Amino acid sequence: MEPLPSLHSELSFKEIPGCRSAEELKEARIACQERLLEQKPFMDLYTWIEQVNRMHDEIGRRAVHIGEEHMKGAGFGQPPARYAFVSFGSSGRQEATLWSDQDNGMIIGDEVDEEGNRYFQTFGEVLSNILVTAGYPKCSGKVMCSEPMWRKTLSEWKQQLDQWSSQHAWEPTRYFIIASDLRHIAGSQELSEAWCSHFQDCIDQNIELIPALLRNTVRHKATLNVMGRIVTERFGEHAGGFDVKYGVYIPLVNSVRTLALQRGIVETSTRRRIEKIILLEGGGLLLENVQDAFRVALKLRTETQTEWEEGFISSSGYMSREQLKDKQIQYDLRNTLGVVRRIHRSLQRELRAAERKGR
Repeated sequence: MEPLPSLHSELSFKEIPGCRSAEELKEARIACQERLLEQKPFMDLYTWIEQVNRMHDEIGRRAVHIGEEHMKGAGFGQPPARYAFVSFGSSGRQEATLWSDQDNGMIIGDEVDEEGNRYFQTFGEVLSNILVTAGYPKCSGKVMCSEPMWRKTLSEWKQQLDQWSSQHAWEPTRYFIIASDLRHIAGSQELSEAWCSHFQDCIDQNIELIPALLRNTVRHKATLNVMGRIVTERFGEHAGGFDVKYGVYIPLVNSVRTLALQRGIVETSTRRRIEKIILLEGGGLLLENVQDAFRVALKLRTETQTEWEEGFISSSGYMSREQLKDKQIQYDLRNTLGVVRRIHRSLQRELRAAERKGR
């Protein structure tokens, strides 16, 4: 019998490096995720999530290689310029689930010419389609390297970041927030580092950006009523259920991200961000409660109802009415939502103070 992994061991994803096509990558992913699910009961939550995201990273890197080989076979030749394939969203934060969709982009070297741009347009579409075959649905918000908005040269990216950080309306600020979770996956590390350096410059040079981030962060749907009871969905297919992703996980992610950006913390992982914030602040009960609440949010997110289709898992992100009858789930969820309410009130006070100061 194969020994169970220790809390700090890494699972083997040996199937991935040898894949030569999108179909082979699909089969490798199915085998790897089965192994992850088998070992989940025996692993610490954070360790298991790290392994899930290591699998995603390895698939992403192999998809890039397969995509390059496809381009050669189609007569496009080698990449005509440097490029970096990067991730955003839960993948950028290393918090992706087994059912997460695509959230990615591309940074292209400024040496690229017009013909090279056509190469990367096709390459972005090819790469996105390879990932679809490998079990990553296309992002409903179109945050993908197949989209011009998320596939730019370094200079174009710098101009885009300048615009987003200087326009403090809801939409550009939302895009800037999405961009803040960028993490390098494959290609030129130098390009990713240059992008991140400019991103930080945008924060340092725009004093009105933090209040804009705060305004976007404190907006969320009510999750506890005036009696302190959990607000569930009233209508539709999820009636009586609770939206774990947008009701508790995303509000905590957004709050911690804003606190991190305020303090110049460059980590993208929510867990690492909160650890560094606590270190900088010397602790604090609310911050420690946020740290505990985030772990509960991750746990609840892995326990939402799932379905299987063609070897892949999908989830609505909801806890069902039946699951919410479990007293432990009710207790954990209510406590975590109480923390979300407290951190949002703290950020709202910061926002009011910033707005008074700006008058």
